[in-house]
Amino acid sequence: MTLPDPIRNAHLRMVLVVFALAVGLSACTGKPAAVVDDAAPPPRAIGGDRDAHGCLPAAGYAWCEREKQCVRPWELAKEAGFENTAEGFARHCAAAPAQPGR
Repeated sequence: MTLPDPIRNAHLRMVLVVFALAVGLSACTGKPAAVVDDAAPPPRAIGGDRDAHGCLPAAGYAWCEREKQCVRPWELAKEAGFENTAEGFARHCAAAPAQPGR
């Protein structure tokens, strides 16, 4: 069944109007355009900060002078047998290891 020309044209116009409204309204998201600030420094990677000794604090590592390496304090406390506190870690890592024969 074919529609008469006036009805077909009205139908086609209605489809075009609805399509134009849909496209037009989809462009109105209400979000402002992103502003690019060329003067701002680039974002830093999360967890990529290293301390003066190269340890990764974000991964739980801290420098221990006694061990001469980056360690995780709670792991070292268990291994070395000292109290798992900041004070226990500081005492252990500040002390020089015993020198054999002295």
